[in-house]
Amino acid sequence: MVHQHVHEGPASADPLLAVPDAVYRIDTDGRFAYVNAAAEELLGRRARDLVGRSALDCFPEARGTTLEDQYRAAAAGGGPRTVEFHYPPRDRWYEARVFPGPSGLTVFLRDVDAERRVSVQREEALRELSAVLDALPSPTVLLDGAGRILSANRRWEAASTIVRQAGHRTAGVGDDYLEAMAPALRPEDRTAITEGLGELMAGGPGVADRSFVWDYALRMGADREWFRLQAARVEPSGRVVITHVDITQRVRDQETVAWQAAHDDLTGLPNRSRLLQLVGESLEDERARAALLFLDLDGFKTVNDSLGHEVGDELLRQVGGRLAKQIRPGDAVGRLGADQFLILARDCDTSEAAALAFRLQTSFARPFLAQGISVPLSASIGVATAQPGARQAHQLLSDADAAAYAAKGAGRDRVHLFSPGLREAARWRLEVANRLRDGAVDELVVHYQPVVRVDTGEVDGVEALLRWQHPERGLLSPDSFLSVAEETGQLIPITRWLLGETTRQAAEWAAQGLPLRMSVNISARHFSAETLVHDVRVALHDSGLPAEKLVLELTETSVAEDPTRAEDQLAVLRGFGVRVAIDDFGTGWSSLAQLLALPIGTLKIDRSLLTAAARLASGGTGAVLAAIVALTRTLGIRSVAEGVETAEHLQMVRDAGCDLAQGYLLARPMPAGDVAHWATRVRAAGGDSCAMALRAGSR
Repeated sequence: MVHQHVHEGPASADPLLAVPDAVYRIDTDGRFAYVNAAAEELLGRRARDLVGRSALDCFPEARGTTLEDQYRAAAAGGGPRTVEFHYPPRDRWYEARVFPGPSGLTVFLRDVDAERRVSVQREEALRELSAVLDALPSPTVLLDGAGRILSANRRWEAASTIVRQAGHRTAGVGDDYLEAMAPALRPEDRTAITEGLGELMAGGPGVADRSFVWDYALRMGADREWFRLQAARVEPSGRVVITHVDITQRVRDQETVAWQAAHDDLTGLPNRSRLLQLVGESLEDERARAALLFLDLDGFKTVNDSLGHEVGDELLRQVGGRLAKQIRPGDAVGRLGADQFLILARDCDTSEAAALAFRLQTSFARPFLAQGISVPLSASIGVATAQPGARQAHQLLSDADAAAYAAKGAGRDRVHLFSPGLREAARWRLEVANRLRDGAVDELVVHYQPVVRVDTGEVDGVEALLRWQHPERGLLSPDSFLSVAEETGQLIPITRWLLGETTRQAAEWAAQGLPLRMSVNISARHFSAETLVHDVRVALHDSGLPAEKLVLELTETSVAEDPTRAEDQLAVLRGFGVRVAIDDFGTGWSSLAQLLALPIGTLKIDRSLLTAAARLASGGTGAVLAAIVALTRTLGIRSVAEGVETAEHLQMVRDAGCDLAQGYLLARPMPAGDVAHWATRVRAAGGDSCAMALRAGSR
């Protein structure tokens, strides 16, 4: 290290004595010409020992160093020079500012060891921190207290290239982070990030113990990508480290999950939850009018079971698509589940909603085509309009459901408008469902209607008719509760109980000398459950009733729902002696040929067909009833005329050749205890129940 010797002189004559820095001069020969007091202390030499001597001789360690180079450069006309250098003998750092002049060089010398070592430590720490940042998997930057980028990791640099290609400005070391980021951010993101980072940089109690997290989106070409900004303050430096995690896939997954939670997997339409949300939103505005159309496909279960679920699913998708094309702009269509759809009609009164329902109904006129199969479909539609002040989405849905239930009950392919009475009917269905589930089977009773031979009037058997002895409403017919039992899955347990009760009763009568054939109605649901054969066997075994004394009655529509499954089970039953009867013939839509292909032994002719035949006979158009009876007799099937209520009816079924008859003329349904008394009266009157009934009617 080279130190200049400055000539000593009186303090009053030396203007550099007041300078706090160490100052010395080196003449053109390289000798110390002046050394002030501060320089003496810093150089560790007295001025008198330095002045006049060669600077490099006094401090040979400076030879070949940067300081010597700066001396020579300044002396050669290179202008002022500043250099920091390390002096090995003292292991310290100094700063020299060299100013050339006519008489040599003036050097201001300052000990900067402490500053330099702090700076070195800071740079080392920054290098270590940069290494740490580079090890992070996400783009990361380090900001100083003013918000400028001190360091950025390699992933930040790589991400910056992609961001630039998308047309956004990027930020590098030395740039203002927020200023560079702001143009690409949405206003709400920009405000939130500015405030969050501002709090971290400002410091304050507890700031270092918490982080700032914000999710923001960037438009990257045609797509939007999402990032999570996580920032934390680094104490005691006050710097802020920020990482940027790409959460695009996570956000898209969440959006997918949210979409799936609100939509039906099969059709892609809004599901029940989303529909209720939309209905609730539409009801928030007191001035807005809204209507719900509850659409239930007719007989879709039969389609599903016969053609398969793959075809059924495709049909449901097509139904959803066709409905979506029919609704008005602003309306919404969704799938509630199974074969039920819901249409929300906004700003719609009752008449407009009804018109929309009929338009939707006509959209089913054209068959649907699935996997090359043309499938005709129809729908029953319930319409409910929100009343002023209505706020409950569930209530409006319940009203539409009640109207659809009424449409379904009125027949296929109907539209029904909600009325307050339907709400009461819905409450009754709920009560029935709850009571049946809670053991109302103990309140069920059976009444029996005699079935007699037409030719002799002899009692052949009875038909079991289920009743509910309701504790508040009295004796209820099956029409008021069996449909609910079927919907709630209680029908099969009830039928199982009915089989046990009726076979036990028939066996008891037989033991009393009254052998009657017992007819019991069976639902199509029993075919689907495939427990019918087992349940019948158990009832016969437990009661001891001979199989030939049991007749199972099934409606033609129930058999037509799944003829193959019905035929298989009926054949087994017929094989061990149980008789099978088709009930209510003439009310369904199956052909006589289809029914006669089944292993049936009895055909029960419905009252409606009997009435129609009577009208035709009076018009002179021929004995239609006789033709049906003749066909059944040819096939070895017995015929039973239901609904015989007048003497004319009885004469007509006799003329037609019917084997058996039942109806109010002959005997009304009665409790089990009255059957034996009635049979006793018939025997007392000569055994001809028909003659007894006619005599009673003539009085």
